[in-house]
Amino acid sequence: MLINTNNKSFLILISLLLLSSHIYLLTAEDGETDNETPFTYIEGTGNGPKEWGVIDPHWQVCGKGHYQSPIDLLDQRVVILPNLGELHKDYKPAPAVVKNRGHDISVFWKGDAGKLDINGTDYQLLQVHWHSPSEHSFHGTRYELELHAVHKSASGNLAVIAIVYKYGHPDGFLSRVLQHKSIGKSEIPLGIVNPRDIKFGSRKYYRYVGSLTVPPCTEGVVWTVVKKVRTVSREQVRILRETVHDGLKGNARPTQPLDGRPVWIYNPRAK
Repeated sequence: MLINTNNKSFLILISLLLLSSHIYLLTAEDGETDNETPFTYIEGTGNGPKEWGVIDPHWQVCGKGHYQSPIDLLDQRVVILPNLGELHKDYKPAPAVVKNRGHDISVFWKGDAGKLDINGTDYQLLQVHWHSPSEHSFHGTRYELELHAVHKSASGNLAVIAIVYKYGHPDGFLSRVLQHKSIGKSEIPLGIVNPRDIKFGSRKYYRYVGSLTVPPCTEGVVWTVVKKVRTVSREQVRILRETVHDGLKGNARPTQPLDGRPVWIYNPRAK
């Protein structure tokens, strides 16, 4: 069910959610773990997604949190909110490296790669990585791949842009990353990489407050999920799956309960 509203109180509600005592706000020390050894994506192993919250005391929110990600986006009540406005991305070319973190393949920018502006707050682009199949689902259906572009504000809070992909033509940005036949745990220089080479798609997007999708599952992340579905080749997905720690099993966390959270969608035509 879609509800159309121009009420600016929804923007205030976003701020209240971020300040809620139920959300563990991100600090500069928080972030996705680089050590994949303790956890896996395979259930029944004792350290699969259902057990993440008991593996490490610092990961308890993985099992007890109420603002967890990913979620199913079309199986819940979505509010059309024109006041969200278009995404304000101000990216620029910067030196970057690619690295296999075991649970994903990541591209890290070593210089200033630009920023994302959300409600007047600047979030600097840090890195992008991929999950296969997609972590967010749409009315219960997952796509073949999902990219996460991770940003951090000066106060240490995170914002992530997610893009989903279906099988089709190869993705140009991923082609450059995968030109290195062996991506290991050591950083491989990519030279100057322009984040604008990532095809972010249409102006329509979903917005909600969630968490990191890997331990420590820290909450308070502002999620933007682009509505347009891009394309990726089967070979590109195969390489990504074979490279991560769990091989062909994939690296996508199961969807989490919405727990009454609002989910907004920005559609410029709904103004």
